[in-house]
Amino acid sequence: MDFTTILLIIAYALTTWYLIARFMPVKGLENLSAEQFKERVNQKSRVMLIDVREPHEFKNGHIPSAVNIPLSELNKRVKEISPKNDILLYCRSGLRSKQAAKILKKHGFSQMAHLQGGMITWQGPTKQKG
Repeated sequence: MDFTTILLIIAYALTTWYLIARFMPVKGLENLSAEQFKERVNQKSRVMLIDVREPHEFKNGHIPSAVNIPLSELNKRVKEISPKNDILLYCRSGLRSKQAAKILKKHGFSQMAHLQGGMITWQGPTKQKG
């Protein structure tokens, strides 16, 4: 086996690992449809709604009562999240909220759900700024 073949095998293995790690379901994370997510948001008790998009995305529209903690800042701001609450996560498409759940799981959070398909699927009221 020549050096080029070995490099190709390593590249394919790393690419496969990356794709699996990125898109695999997060153990313990509930995937909620938009309708199920709305029901949970409206429960109001023991629920913390977290928008993990960047601030400029949040300003362009978000679910009322959501707190903006961007995925890029989540590790630094994890202490703002009470483990006593059920955590509801959302982003634009559902990918960042899954990544956020992985981070929160590493910090000991277990009661989490996310909006499957993200804001793209949300048809409820959104707050607009400006």
